[in-house]
Amino acid sequence: MEIITNPMQHEIKKAAKALKDGHLVAFPTETVYGLGADATNEKAISRIYSVKGRPTNHPLIVHISSISKLDMWAIDIPEYALKLAKEFWPGPMTLILTRSQLAGDFITGGQSSVGLRVPSNLIALLMLKEFEKLGGTGIAAPSANKFGSVSPTSSEAVYEEIGGRLSDQDSIIEGGDCEIGIESTIIDCTHEEATILRPGYVTEEMILEKIKLDIAPIPWSEKIRTSGQLKSHYSPKAEVILGGLAKPGEGFIGMSHIATPIGSFRLAAPETVLEFAQNIYNALRMGDKKKLKRIVVQLPEGNGLANAICDRLFKAAAR
Repeated sequence: MEIITNPMQHEIKKAAKALKDGHLVAFPTETVYGLGADATNEKAISRIYSVKGRPTNHPLIVHISSISKLDMWAIDIPEYALKLAKEFWPGPMTLILTRSQLAGDFITGGQSSVGLRVPSNLIALLMLKEFEKLGGTGIAAPSANKFGSVSPTSSEAVYEEIGGRLSDQDSIIEGGDCEIGIESTIIDCTHEEATILRPGYVTEEMILEKIKLDIAPIPWSEKIRTSGQLKSHYSPKAEVILGGLAKPGEGFIGMSHIATPIGSFRLAAPETVLEFAQNIYNALRMGDKKKLKRIVVQLPEGNGLANAICDRLFKAAAR
């Protein structure tokens, strides 16, 4: 397994070639690090599931280089989905659309839909474009961690999570810390109305400010299987407690204006909600490195991105 520490054009081309040859490449996006494989190569995709320990009926998100590639992977695309793509791509938003024949069951978990997004991270975009020059059509890339555990926001975290499970032909691209730090917003666009299945940086408020759009509540009885929808997810080894004050010897995460409880380990003190998102997964990982048994988190207040952070923490706290 190779760690690419200086991802210039030559190294990115090499990574794209490795993907086309059926190997895995962990790479940075603006949200979290992804574990990439050729989205049309069933054998390579099966290795993603194996490395992550991910259930095979849990679909993967396909990353493409631009909105112009959308109709390769999807059909019957509603007008409002195109408006969303034009407004928020490249960026941290995944659209669930009716799949084309290109999207195999091994990507979609046997569903009639496929998740697509265009990342804004420069390394990810360059690699996608180099991959397409080689005849590739899309890179499937769930978070580069063991299934259900804390998502990685640095190459170091990727190595700690799955480095020992990668082969000699696989690689990890060092691209610094992720700009946003939590996974993309997922929007179901397979019906007349849009439905936000997973909150993220692209919030309902941002969408409504830019686009006149009807956003429906989640139809739980008919919900599409997507990433991050299990009750328990994003979980460290430590028990996560939401609210209250940490006791001596426990970890504590809260906004900077909240005082550190006496005797506890301060794992993060963000000054803004965005900083909270950028640091939450790293803070949870730090708690595990310190072998803490409990981490107490004071949830951020507000709507929008704060809701997305709370979504992740509710699942991290579920057992």
